[in-house]
Amino acid sequence: TSFIEVLRKETRCVHNAQARKHHHEGRMKIDEVQSTTREQRVAAHTHIKGLGLGDDGSALSISSGLVGQEKAREAAGVVVELIRSKKMAGRALLLAGAPGTGKTALALAVAQELGPKVPFCPMVGSEVYSTEVKKTEILMENFRRAIGLRIKEQKEVYEGEVTQLTPEEGENPLGGYGRTISHVVVSLRTTKGSKQLRLDPSIYEQMQKENVSVGDVIYIEGSTGAVKRVGRSDSYAVEFDLEAEDYVPLPKGDVHKRKDVVQDVTLHDLDAANAKPGGGDAGGNTLAGAMGSLLKNKKTEITEKLRNEINRVVNRYIDQGIAELVPGVLFIDEVHMLD
Repeated sequence: TSFIEVLRKETRCVHNAQARKHHHEGRMKIDEVQSTTREQRVAAHTHIKGLGLGDDGSALSISSGLVGQEKAREAAGVVVELIRSKKMAGRALLLAGAPGTGKTALALAVAQELGPKVPFCPMVGSEVYSTEVKKTEILMENFRRAIGLRIKEQKEVYEGEVTQLTPEEGENPLGGYGRTISHVVVSLRTTKGSKQLRLDPSIYEQMQKENVSVGDVIYIEGSTGAVKRVGRSDSYAVEFDLEAEDYVPLPKGDVHKRKDVVQDVTLHDLDAANAKPGGGDAGGNTLAGAMGSLLKNKKTEITEKLRNEINRVVNRYIDQGIAELVPGVLFIDEVHMLD
């Protein structure tokens, strides 16, 4: 018993340290959440584009890649309406039938009908059995993959057509004969006026990656310094007869403006982004940490505590009106495999 007591104490200490760490990090990162959506299974159902229903909800005999099963398709159409009006929460739908009667096809057709904005998470019943992770953990992960969050943010951006792009060189701080770029002077022009910006060399590197030249329309995010090339300004459209350029009109308004940005993530994306210790590289600074991250299998269990923490933050965002919850659909194929 004493050994168990010691263990309990230790885990409590670790939990407290984690909690303190989370408290210090405070704000949950929204910026750099990588999507954890799994690659779509290339199955025998890639030709299905929808349920193939008419305007009145009745099934057309051949439409959207589906043939037959008209009653079931009409019923699935009712379910799609329920999901869209957010009345399906907490309910489940069981599709039963002999092999090859179109159960998976119907489920994927429902996903196509809902469109890309509604999270749809397909999984197979046998995925739950794994030597590394508890069954409930895998189910929980997929449930959270099926709950989306639409985050509205206001970002400060500088947007306009590049009229000047001059890198200013300075002495190399490491000595020697080489010279380094100390800063970059960029002039941006819009319909309302122009502005000259002095930017960090790291932003110049991004511009080179995006192949930005004079005459391109770009926008630079104020908070992160990310550069995106939108296209070539349409005043240059008569240069060549044939080319592979996208021409965009000169941006309206001021060069420096606030823009509403909408980002779609799932709760599982947020879990995964905050589960890695130290934000990004999992202890990659020390050799032991680097070895550990190599040897460690990709699947790590996300603790209940972290999930509750993220739920709390998400709820706060929803109350403030920054984010909105998008209920999605979890589809479990071959559900008879579950015990």
